[in-house]
Amino acid sequence: VIPPPVIRIESYSEDSISFSLKMTTNIKVSGYVVNVYWTFDTHRQEKRTLIIEGEKSVQKVTNLTAHTPYEISAWARTELGDSPLSFVHVVTSGTRPASPSLKAKAINQTAVECSWTGPRNVVYGIFYATSFLELYRSPHNTTTTSHNMTVLVQRDEQYLFLV
Repeated sequence: VIPPPVIRIESYSEDSISFSLKMTTNIKVSGYVVNVYWTFDTHRQEKRTLIIEGEKSVQKVTNLTAHTPYEISAWARTELGDSPLSFVHVVTSGTRPASPSLKAKAINQTAVECSWTGPRNVVYGIFYATSFLELYRSPHNTTTTSHNMTVLVQRDEQYLFLV
């Protein structure tokens, strides 16, 4: 039986998490697959996947959001097959940034001007869809460091926007 890997949180800050991975077995490990999950504004679960080569590993995930819960899951790739998953949870330190205040205004039948307030020097995600279900499951999206963006949409549709 292949055991799951051990994930140990080494340190965390406002915008990063460092963790180590190891196996408690003599089975040869060729690498790990790690997923880092977080929920964006309770509407959208985001994921970042890391493919890590080798047996032992210390990794640092950066560009995270302060005071946000993250779930890290990992499995090992071994000579006998893949291991079961293991999970850890951690909340980054600091104060979570305030949610931006969004204004969306139709320019014409196929363009919407979105503008919002918020801190500078961060990346914003603009998510939009024609229903709450689509907004949750598979929204259109784009990113920017600006505080406004013109989004092109289909004519004769109503859209929901989230920044």
